[in-house]
Parts: sequence; structure tokens; C-alpha cells
Amino acid sequence: MEFKAKTVEEAIELGLKELNVTADGAEIKVIEEPSKGLFGRIKGQAVVEITKKQSDIERAVTFVQGILDIMELNAVATLTENGENTVITLESKDSSSVIGYRGEVLDAIQTLAGAAANIGKKDYKKVVVDCENYRDRREETLIKLAKRLEEKATEMRREVILEPMSPFERRIIHTTLADSQTVKTKSDGKEPNRYVVIVPNDKDEFAKPYNAGRNGNDRGRNGRNGRDNRGGKKFSKGGRDRRSSGFTEEKRKAPSGFGTYLGNSLKNN
Repeated sequence: MEFKAKTVEEAIELGLKELNVTADGAEIKVIEEPSKGLFGRIKGQAVVEITKKQSDIERAVTFVQGILDIMELNAVATLTENGENTVITLESKDSSSVIGYRGEVLDAIQTLAGAAANIGKKDYKKVVVDCENYRDRREETLIKLAKRLEEKATEMRREVILEPMSPFERRIIHTTLADSQTVKTKSDGKEPNRYVVIVPNDKDEFAKPYNAGRNGNDRGRNGRNGRDNRGGKKFSKGGRDRRSSGFTEEKRKAPSGFGTYLGNSLKNN
């Protein structure tokens, strides 16, 4: 906002009082200074522009809103506090476009928001970007999935391979099964195709992993029952069977859209 007075000092004082902010909490720009005329008389008025300084989180909200506008997503970003986390909530009539396939768009925006909020700061503050309570709903889904696959891995005595997930989602699986008496979990692969493997304590060393990431399809990578497309088996030069024993990293399909999870995500598990 612009404020006018006889002197720059008076204009600044007027502006700070009206905005109810201190000089340290404001950005002040002198637009015009009064000049001295004949015989020392003051001509014109001082004009200053004063705006409240935004906090790091407020800048992040403004930044997110700019991203939404550039992407032409009809959504509004608002700031809420949720315990230790800062939550930026996106409200939109077309929430599916804002969330993306399994939260990929939401995760990408969250990564950028975290970077914007923490640039130049020593103490990292986690920023969560959410839409229609997607984060809680997704967590609930993953907890149920983890428990169901824990039972399957225990019953079959085989490793169960999940589909590629973000660090945030992998952490949910690990945390859910951390106290399991029958299985352990580990992460394998490279981003953005990193995934969780559920390993039964009583594992059958000769059993192939069960690939839950293919909707339960338990075939080898070359087709039905581990055979190649020509109907024959594949062997190495030494005569050993090279049929796939599970889902390979090369065959995993990278998530569409934004597939890299950076600074604002949790560390790889």
C-alpha cells in the first residue's frame, strides 16, 4: 500500500500504524521524496510503499498458489497449523487433477513447497500439502494393505513385493509392520521405482517372491509360468535356468507425471 505525508518519516510512521506492524516486520520502499523549492520551501509529498513481510511458510503458500495458477488448476491454497507440521490445504472442485494418480501431483507440489519454506533456514520444518484429506485416507489404505500382505507373506512363506511408492508411503508400510512377529520389511530399487519387500521370518528359500505390485499376478517376467515368448525356457551359457524369480526393477513402470521425491519427502527407507 502507498502512504503519503509531508516527509518520508511521517509517511512511514503513518503506514506502519495503519498496517499495525513494526518496521522490522515490514518492507518499505520510498516511491517519491518531497523536494525543496525556492527559499527552502518543501514542494510535493513523500510517497512510500509499505507491505507486511511474509513468513517463510506464508511465502510457501504464495508460491504454491503461483504453481496452481501456472498449471491452470482451479484451486486455492490456504495455510493451517497441525501440531508440528505446517499444512497447506488445496481446495478445488476438480480435486482429482490436484491430487493426481495416487497423489503424484500433490507430492510434487509438496516437494516444491517444502523447498520454498526452508530455503536459507538451518532448522528444517516439514510442510504437508493436502487436498480433501487425501493424506489420511491414503495412510489408512496403506495400513490395511500392509496387514493384509503380512498375512499373505506369512501364509505362503514367500517374499511379497509391493509396487513402487514414495518415501512417505514406504515409511507407512515399514512403521505398520515394525512390530510384526512374523515378517520384516526392507526397501529395494532406485527412485522413482523404489519399493517395499515384505520378508517372512519363516521364508522358503526356494520359493519365488510374490509380486503384489502386479495385482497379484505371480508369473515370471517372460510370460506364463516363467517361459519366454517363444514358449521355451531361458538358460545361461552354463546351462542354469535364468527365469525370473520375481519382479525386476527394469520391468517396473515408473509413476506417470511427477516421479521424483526430493527434499520435502522423508528420507529413503
